[in-house]
Amino acid sequence: MGFAGTGKIWMNGSLVDWADANIHLSSHVIHYGSGVFEGARCYDTERGPACFRLDAHMRRLVDSAKIYRMEQALSRKQLEDAVVDTIRANGFRACYIRPLIYRGSETLGVNPLPCPVDTAIMLWEWDTYLGEDALARGVDVCVSSWARLAPNTLPALAKSTANYANAQLIKMESVANGYDEAIALDPEGTLSEGSGQNLFIVRDNTLYTPSVASSILPGITRDSIMTIARDLGFTVVEQAIPRELLYIADELFFVGTAVEVTPIRSVDKIVVGQGTRGPVTEAIQRTYFDIVNGRVPDQYGWLRLVDADAATEHHAKPATAKATG
Repeated sequence: MGFAGTGKIWMNGSLVDWADANIHLSSHVIHYGSGVFEGARCYDTERGPACFRLDAHMRRLVDSAKIYRMEQALSRKQLEDAVVDTIRANGFRACYIRPLIYRGSETLGVNPLPCPVDTAIMLWEWDTYLGEDALARGVDVCVSSWARLAPNTLPALAKSTANYANAQLIKMESVANGYDEAIALDPEGTLSEGSGQNLFIVRDNTLYTPSVASSILPGITRDSIMTIARDLGFTVVEQAIPRELLYIADELFFVGTAVEVTPIRSVDKIVVGQGTRGPVTEAIQRTYFDIVNGRVPDQYGWLRLVDADAATEHHAKPATAKATG
């Protein structure tokens, strides 16, 4: 999972060499976590490299910046185009996409407003987050002792660098205790999310997932999976969920840009279902990968092809395509 250390990074409108993509030590973001970011993927399809739901990711990036009063000049469309240009410049067929809007160097008072707002886009080749075999065999997780953010402390709806200090504590605790990942509770003691993944529970062929009131980041992949599941005929319920439902679930799985759709085979050493990927998870996982890899028609208009001619075709979506957001 280390970086190759080569290629180009987009910084404030210019493509610079990886080794030269530096910021000053006095940058506000280093000291106070004053940055917002996104994580998206570009997949290698038969029609060429294709970004999955890039428009939705850039919308959330702009929304996150707005919540943190970070005014930047680029529109969502300009940000999308900058991502595509950077992928082309690096010649990637598939990659992970990390746009970042952050406070740069001017002053180091807690007030960030005097500091410039800078924007960067970096890419790297990143395989399955928890390992390729995890997609089939599942992962072992625990319930973390660290809770997710309380309301009116840090905004959970913003994908802020500051929020991921909490996520790091959740992740490190799980690794230290011999687990692959952890599930955090919200301040009310009900289920929230993983260190960087949304959670789905399957019980009697119904999918349950914590609502935005449970201190979750409303994931783009989460939204996609709810759409896929409903179109496959499953009922999807968003609500507050008690911890103990984890232990009596038929199936559990994580979703997210990095983790994609990964089954959970045990929680706190209690086996989930039969201890293997369940049929509902497998059906949703298969459909998801068929879509992102371009093996089926893009009925939702979720893929933006990197090739210039294909990108033009992308914007001429059929009238039946569903809106994204």
